[in-house]
Amino acid sequence: MRIVRLTLGAILFIGGIVLTLLPGSILLVIGGLVLLSYDWPKARSWLKYSQKTMTNGARRIDRFLLMRKLR
Repeated sequence: MRIVRLTLGAILFIGGIVLTLLPGSILLVIGGLVLLSYDWPKARSWLKYSQKTMTNGARRIDRFLLMRKLR
């Protein structure tokens, strides 16, 4: 089961990186990191970093749109 999880996680992660120009490819990267994080501590830190970065980006966009709406 571990080999299947690592293989599928690596395929999803690399596929998401290769398809960075397509919308929604970040879901492949996150899915790959989730699968890899079960067996790889470094993938867990990458996953936490990417989640934190996406949260900060969403907050910035929300703030920008709210300030634009209030003008």
